Amino acid sequence: MCRGTKQSPCSVVPDPESNRKDASIPKQDQAALVAEQENVDKLIATLDQEVAQANARLKAVMLEVDPCNPDAEALVRRETEYHSLNEKIDRLNLAQLGLVFGRIDVADVPEHLIDNPVEGQPGVDRRYIGRMGLMDREDNYRTLLLDWRAPMARPFYLATTAHPEGVQLRRHIRTKGTKVTGVHDEVLSGPGSAEGSGVTSEAALHDALEAARTGHMASIVQTIQREQDQIIRDEHRGVMVVEGGPGTGKTAVALHRIAYLLYTWREQLAKTGVLILGPNATFLEYISRVLPELGETGVVLSTVGDLYPGVEATAEESLLAREIKGSEEMVVLIDRLIKHHQQLPESTRSITIDGLELALEPAMVKAARTRARRSRKPHNEARPAFCTALAEQIANAMRDRIGADPLGGKNLLGEGDLAELHDDVRQAPIFEQLCAEFWPELAPTTVLAEFFEDPSLIRAIAFDYDEDTQQALYRRDGDAWASSDAALLDELAARIGGLDPEEQLEAQRKRWREQVAEAAEALDVLTGSQNTDLDDEADAEILSAHDVVDAETLAARQEVRDQRSTAQRAAEDHRWAFGHVIIDEAQELTPMEWRMVFRRSPSRWMTIVGDPAQTGSPAGVDAWADTLEPYVQDRFHTHRLSVNYRTPVEIMELAHRVLDVYAPHAPKAQALRRSNEPIRYFPEGSDPLAIAREIQQREPERLCAVIGPDALAGEGILGISAAKGLEFDHVVLLDPKAMVEESPQGWQNLYVACTRATQTLSVIGELPL
Repeated sequence: MCRGTKQSPCSVVPDPESNRKDASIPKQDQAALVAEQENVDKLIATLDQEVAQANARLKAVMLEVDPCNPDAEALVRRETEYHSLNEKIDRLNLAQLGLVFGRIDVADVPEHLIDNPVEGQPGVDRRYIGRMGLMDREDNYRTLLLDWRAPMARPFYLATTAHPEGVQLRRHIRTKGTKVTGVHDEVLSGPGSAEGSGVTSEAALHDALEAARTGHMASIVQTIQREQDQIIRDEHRGVMVVEGGPGTGKTAVALHRIAYLLYTWREQLAKTGVLILGPNATFLEYISRVLPELGETGVVLSTVGDLYPGVEATAEESLLAREIKGSEEMVVLIDRLIKHHQQLPESTRSITIDGLELALEPAMVKAARTRARRSRKPHNEARPAFCTALAEQIANAMRDRIGADPLGGKNLLGEGDLAELHDDVRQAPIFEQLCAEFWPELAPTTVLAEFFEDPSLIRAIAFDYDEDTQQALYRRDGDAWASSDAALLDELAARIGGLDPEEQLEAQRKRWREQVAEAAEALDVLTGSQNTDLDDEADAEILSAHDVVDAETLAARQEVRDQRSTAQRAAEDHRWAFGHVIIDEAQELTPMEWRMVFRRSPSRWMTIVGDPAQTGSPAGVDAWADTLEPYVQDRFHTHRLSVNYRTPVEIMELAHRVLDVYAPHAPKAQALRRSNEPIRYFPEGSDPLAIAREIQQREPERLCAVIGPDALAGEGILGISAAKGLEFDHVVLLDPKAMVEESPQGWQNLYVACTRATQTLSVIGELPL
């Protein structure tokens, strides 16, 4: 819909089922549809040709290495090009979804920079905007389609009649599949333009806001507004905070920003990867299609609870447990827990090495422990220092016994003798037992699971915490992981240390190469001793080792087998340093979770998206400055989105009343539109599913959700924790009073629940305002 005001003179072409002529559509509009369809057909043909060429090259690449005589460098080149071509094919195939969505006619362009001149309009360059760039290789690489992230495409988003950015006309092109279904023109400068418009693409934006929700986030690439574009293209290379109230498009802006960064810094980010963190699995499914639509697939999507590799967080836990485990006080408890495994003998112990009985005193073990701790290395990495120091203590005790001068003189054994004694100690079976007892090799999951399921250990570690805290840490099944455990496991892993996955993989490859070498030697031996008894009249059938395992098989075993993408490798490595990290609903992260996330971003290049007014976590963010100061001090950049594109005015009036209860001074975004649908109220006890069915029957194409307290989740009711970050056309809000009373952040949860709807809100029960 477009209101033909003086602010934005425009024309709208309705969406026909096809491009057939329709008497209801003006001839000039029919001509525009036909012209744009012809252009889209050419672009699709070019895209198909690119796909065909990439597939042909992929087949050729797989045949370039001789499997019987593989060259290591050739294998690496093949694997690199193999992955590159697969990624390119993925991007090309995904780009067909709405390949082109806009056009701008830009005036006063130097002739040598014009790729698509407009007949009869000298100095005007016609630029088509889409999800990826396409060029005509046969025509001196002339630009056919501009990637929306390219600098020359930016006027499509910034131009208004007040500031046209050189744009005479902007055309929004709507497609369904490969068919053009409508166009919408805005005259921004020159004849037919008018003054005033400050909102980009009013009609296209209105269509997007009124569209029915599908259960997946819609791309805003066609309707990016000026304030959003400034954030998306911000060149800041540090921590950037994007703050804004409900419906301001924070998530969509963040996802389009990462698509822009992947376009601008592709080589760097392709190697280091990108991490996107969301509040829950439902949210990740909700946003999962946005990046592929934008042409980017090489990212890791995860919740904070699933960020530690190999651990799936499924257990429920109390609010108190979440608050305790999210607190930075857990650093103290984890430090104590690790030191608990660095034991000392309670008394002197008798040990025997090479038939010599020795007294192992607690002071000897303590001296070794002190040496290891002073190395400042993680526990497992400090273990060799402990074992070496303990061996020295025992070897010195042996020297004192063996080399003692009966006359009381100097010890009879020299430094060489002491070195031999040291080797004897290291080789003694009991020595490894002593190291395992006093400085065992630890695994984070084992250490934490044993802690949670042992009340006596909890009391010993948390001795100065109250009984409620100790009870909240206990659970019967220690390895029934909850979301808050990921940060604790990550903290333990950082303090325990050990080989990272890449080092482990290289160690496995080294062992495998040694096994292959041994197998080759065995083959040579077997070949030399094969049966040569040919006394029978018939030729003997000789089966040698090389008939079973030939050289080609052995060579194949040495091929490079790690064909994982950067994203796959990063997801499996808790030490991975991501090039860029995006955190959505970041206000929910606890202090322990922030420690985990910043370990994955040593470069501190991050986009943090959230709103402290919507914090539902009992250990979440109150103020960005307090949260970020330990990591970047005050060196972070903040943007605030000021327009609510999603939630109608009628609903936001209620939401702002809720906000005023607990944060009266919090900034309020301006709602952009009205639904002309008042909020409906139902008495307590009303059937929420019946109300939802009635709404669904009235508008079957739109999504309706029942949102209630987490305690009521299930059987068609979505708990508020699972609803964060999502949006629906219609929302039935169940028992808001219980939602407020359920959590210390109950008012924040109610505020979030009220603002999930894009069309209507129905409330069951008392609103405790």
